[in-house]
Amino acid sequence: MTQYRPFGRTGVQVSPLCLGAMMFGPRGNPDHADGVRIIHHALDSGINFVDTADVYSAGESETIVGKALAGGRRDNVVLATKFHGSLGDDPNQQGNSRRWIIQEVENSLRRLGTDWIDLYQVHRPEPGTDFDETLGALSDLVHQGKIRYIGTSTFEPSAIVEGQWTAERRGRERVVAEQPPYSLLARGIEREMLPVAQRYGLAVLSWSPLAGGWLSGRYRKGAAQPVSSRTERQAARFDIDSPENAAKLDAAEALAQLADEAGLSLVQLALAFVLEHPGITSAIIGPRTFEQLASQLGADDIRLSPDVLDRIDKIVPPGTNFAARDAGYTPAALSDPALRRRHPSG
Repeated sequence: MTQYRPFGRTGVQVSPLCLGAMMFGPRGNPDHADGVRIIHHALDSGINFVDTADVYSAGESETIVGKALAGGRRDNVVLATKFHGSLGDDPNQQGNSRRWIIQEVENSLRRLGTDWIDLYQVHRPEPGTDFDETLGALSDLVHQGKIRYIGTSTFEPSAIVEGQWTAERRGRERVVAEQPPYSLLARGIEREMLPVAQRYGLAVLSWSPLAGGWLSGRYRKGAAQPVSSRTERQAARFDIDSPENAAKLDAAEALAQLADEAGLSLVQLALAFVLEHPGITSAIIGPRTFEQLASQLGADDIRLSPDVLDRIDKIVPPGTNFAARDAGYTPAALSDPALRRRHPSG
């Protein structure tokens, strides 16, 4: 039986495994009926938390989730989605402005077939937009009953603290959840993000607990490199000739051997590890098929021994990210040279 966890300090209870819907639609599984069946099986297995985003397959993921929650299932699901990414050529069809938030929430509500969204998340930071502008619009939506709670995704610790300060000083609804990347191969958030979230009582639902497929069991030393739409879209992330990916492959091999010794699959070890951290509320799983879902269900019932956790720490030391891209977001101060040069034009 699923042991539900507190969603921060909201009083809401959620399952340790959150069903991520990124792979429903043309980006992953284009069969709507199959996607609905997968979602239904997850719900019937005790999952009550579903996460999607407006940009997943250009809204089609939300449409599939909406179909799955029709017919009386909506009330028993904690439903999360996100805004920020571009959904058109118009420069205002993206971002964190009041204009876009007010417009896009209506689109998400329509696609999801619901009157309210439980958790509406800022998908990424936008340095050029005052966060009070964003929080003000989101607060209005809370007061209107269109959303219940506000969340962020892949925000840096300083931005999380700024959000809490802004809410307190400006009388806004506060952010109650953060969604960062976290896995056996991407432990960077252990340094500061997770302690900050715990300090402020934020729920944390982590994405990519299988490290983008590196912990699926398909990446092994001496085996042919798996080919998928993801590896084609993000070739650099999976190029095993790069030093950081070669180190990932070594770590994945050692972790797979550890999982075998513990009587677990690598997928089970990876998910159980993420859920072991006291700062993690839920781990987002993103199955494309029934088989993938089946391999992940039940991981929340696994408890890792101190010996196994100690051995994991030796393979991948706490706080380690193998590559900068594993943080999921590059601050503008690093990506824009003009912000580091007093005379950017030369």
